[in-house]
Amino acid sequence: MTSDQILLSLLAAIVAFVVTMVIRSHYRREFIVNAGFAGLLYHEGKLVETLAAGLHVRWGVNFRLAFIDTRQTLLQVPGQEVLSSDNVGVKISVVLTTQIVDAATAVQAVDNHVGHIYSATQTAVRTAVAGVTLEALLGQRVALGAQLRELIAPPAAAIGVQVRAVEVRDVMLPGELRKAFGEALKARQQGQGALERARGESAALRHLANAARLLESHPSLATLRFLQTLEASDSRQTFVMNDLSALLPTFKTRAANAADSAPEET
Repeated sequence: MTSDQILLSLLAAIVAFVVTMVIRSHYRREFIVNAGFAGLLYHEGKLVETLAAGLHVRWGVNFRLAFIDTRQTLLQVPGQEVLSSDNVGVKISVVLTTQIVDAATAVQAVDNHVGHIYSATQTAVRTAVAGVTLEALLGQRVALGAQLRELIAPPAAAIGVQVRAVEVRDVMLPGELRKAFGEALKARQQGQGALERARGESAALRHLANAARLLESHPSLATLRFLQTLEASDSRQTFVMNDLSALLPTFKTRAANAADSAPEET
């Protein structure tokens, strides 16, 4: 190979390298999607692909990448006034845990997926509360949250959003009704306390009745109880008795026992 041929080969390689670099710089595109997001890749205004987290390389021009947050988010629906089945107006606030599972659908199906879920939640709250009484509503908040999730999940799934949980945060009653419930609760607690006191008094009366029957059958028990009281009492106390007949049998028995136990004189 002559020197001219070598020079031409070298020039061709340089030209090829320069052309490659020009094409690479103008037509090679790198896209990086962070974790927790999905990338919607548009080419000349048309959605062509949904990119997962990572590095992506595409060839061409007129690309645009839009990032969609796919992490779980909380959607708070403030209290709205609704009527229960017994025509009592209450305000209920709800918190939803949502997550975008289909980014393309969430962007293309509706203009604002958050607004649509918000509206679906309000409708579901009115539907669920209208079928229960106020008392059941106050006592079944967890069950109401599960029911709301069943009502909200289908319309949310239609726009690419998954409803993971629904929690009933607050149930607010009107002022007069809240006062009435407080008075009813107080009356219920007072009644429970009176019932417990009555049970205690009844038990005490039963014990007294049993003791009275026992003393009636065995009068000497009263004497023994009196003597125990004397032994346990302070020596400085004074006891006045009008009738000592109940103590005579006991005193006679003690005197006889003392005589029997005394030693005989020789």
